[in-house]
Amino acid sequence: MINGTVMDEDGLPIPGVNIFIKGTSDGTQTDFDGKFTIEAKPKETLIFSYIGFITQEIQIKDQKNITVVLQPDSAQLSEVVLEDKSTRRQRRREKRRQKNTETVQQVPVASISQVMSGKVAGAKLRQANGQPTSVMLRGVTSIRSTKEPLFIVDGKPVNPKEFSNLNPIKIKSLKVLKDANATSIYGNRGDNGVVLILTEEANLKEKKAFDSIAKTASIPTQPNNEDYETFNENPFTSPLSEPLSTFSIDVDRAAYTNIRRMINNGQDVPKDAVRIEEMLNFFEYDYDKPTDKHPFAIHTAYSDAPWNEKHKLLKIALQGKDIPTEQLPASNLVFLIDVSGSMNNQNKLPLVKKSLNLLVDQMRAKDYIALVTYAGNSKVVLEPTSGNQKTKIKDAINSLSSGGGTYASQGIKTAYSLAEENFVKNGNNRVVIATDGDFNIGVTQNESLEDLIAKKRKTNIFLTCLGYGMGNYKDSKMQSLSQKGNGNYAYIDTYQEAQKFLEREFKGSLYAIAKDVKIQIEFNPKHVDSYRLIGYETRMLEDRDFADDNKDAGEIGVNHQVTALYEVIPRGVESQFGEFKPNLKYQKIEQPKFETYSDELATVKFRYKPPKADKSIKMERIVKNRSLKLKNTDADFKFATAVAWFGLKLRDSQLISKTDKEAIVELAKQGLENDKEGYRAEFIRLVRLFNE
Repeated sequence: MINGTVMDEDGLPIPGVNIFIKGTSDGTQTDFDGKFTIEAKPKETLIFSYIGFITQEIQIKDQKNITVVLQPDSAQLSEVVLEDKSTRRQRRREKRRQKNTETVQQVPVASISQVMSGKVAGAKLRQANGQPTSVMLRGVTSIRSTKEPLFIVDGKPVNPKEFSNLNPIKIKSLKVLKDANATSIYGNRGDNGVVLILTEEANLKEKKAFDSIAKTASIPTQPNNEDYETFNENPFTSPLSEPLSTFSIDVDRAAYTNIRRMINNGQDVPKDAVRIEEMLNFFEYDYDKPTDKHPFAIHTAYSDAPWNEKHKLLKIALQGKDIPTEQLPASNLVFLIDVSGSMNNQNKLPLVKKSLNLLVDQMRAKDYIALVTYAGNSKVVLEPTSGNQKTKIKDAINSLSSGGGTYASQGIKTAYSLAEENFVKNGNNRVVIATDGDFNIGVTQNESLEDLIAKKRKTNIFLTCLGYGMGNYKDSKMQSLSQKGNGNYAYIDTYQEAQKFLEREFKGSLYAIAKDVKIQIEFNPKHVDSYRLIGYETRMLEDRDFADDNKDAGEIGVNHQVTALYEVIPRGVESQFGEFKPNLKYQKIEQPKFETYSDELATVKFRYKPPKADKSIKMERIVKNRSLKLKNTDADFKFATAVAWFGLKLRDSQLISKTDKEAIVELAKQGLENDKEGYRAEFIRLVRLFNE
């Protein structure tokens, strides 16, 4: 364990310095007094970086305590920060007087501005024409960074004049938030940074609030090395040239929680991180459950597309059956945990432990849990153990620590072998992998990992992928693993999301009621000029794959829901987005005659297999050509449409005419009817928070 202090050339501590171990994403940040603690081994190199200072590297030898002096980097600063000589002499006198780092209230300076100058790296002071001194924060990336930051004193916003009149003697603590740390808590008000001050007069509630915000904002900013699979949005197609559209269902929700994390943190959202089907399926809808022999019910609705005038939307939805917990089959679960060095951060392995403990609480005596870890090698930490031995299982989980490389392929083989050895006939056999997807030893390429998982899929062992972390998160690997492994995929960014996926929805997350679920739709060209599926780009199938039982598709779990939207250009509607129709010289394209099925818009076919079966079962549904006005549709249709609209906006879709954010919000507000957990209201807040 290395302890140390980072200071500037005047010997004054620098808070908020980012410290990383070279070649990894493991890191920390200096506190208000410039102090830090980090777990690093001899010969590893620490990187110290902060805006306005030259990045410095220090190799660890056998020292336990280090002091780092960062030098100013004038090339990084867009403006020169000037201090008069008296201020500099004052700071040097303060430095000599302070044998140890003192708290702000002990520094006898004339104003709060001088406190900022002496204690906050990156604070810049301005004074013109005798006006009160104003404060700017260097390193803030807002386009409005010529304005002053937001000042919060004892939990209440104050104006710059009130701030400048504060008595420094009464200040107990001071914290500066910038960029994502500021906007994730204070929204757009934090665009220019936030200065948090706690005074001696603060009450207990205000002190706790300050400590909570300071702790939240102490997560270091990491270099972004995240990876997403690139794909193009589905185009409009004519039913005359392509009469069928075939795709696999998808019940994953990872993309939405990942997008939520980025918007809350004030980050840009990469368009390839946006999978609209996963945004749609994150939310719960009020669909009727099945009443026949099939494991899911089918629902359809047809109305207007608000983003393109005269276009229509066809919604196709599936609702899985519910099964009482006591009637669920016995489980054989193998937890496969990434304990490599990249999992060291608080939002990775520590959150994994809390998440899995939630899942352990749902297990019964007839359920068995085993624990496998992987770093440089794989290891069986816990042999299959009954769910009634919760303390033993949790102790094994809580004992895990991180370090080393990431030999994921070996861990996957070990976990599947253990699951096969303890296979429960007619039971729920599943591997649950928790990782950031940053694999660097053994088989690491997506294609090779897909082959490995596809082979294991034939054993009727399902896969659940839980993604954690940020900065180096490999979404593309997690998605490919879940799709090839008869599995599902969730991104866990908070303990609350872990509670949602692994506690409240654990039956749907872990117990499949149907696998290889496919949908094929045939649009009637009498009523449809062109159509396109919104989302599901990575789930498209060849038309011939629909009846091929050897072709893999998605699973649906207990009480799970699936929602899909097709955008339709009706016959006779002129649209700039319709399929191109050439004017040919040598052949004449005649419009076919439509004499039958005049009232049908489309025929939708479904195929699925029971969890242990190899032969699929076919279902079929006719959709009539009857459209409701959007204002007359139910709350679920309106809300799903708003979610898809926002997804199209995030992806910068070239196939929509209207992108007004307020219109999306207004439509979503009409869908707030079924919002038991508050997730729909949260969605509206995210849309408003999103910076275009």
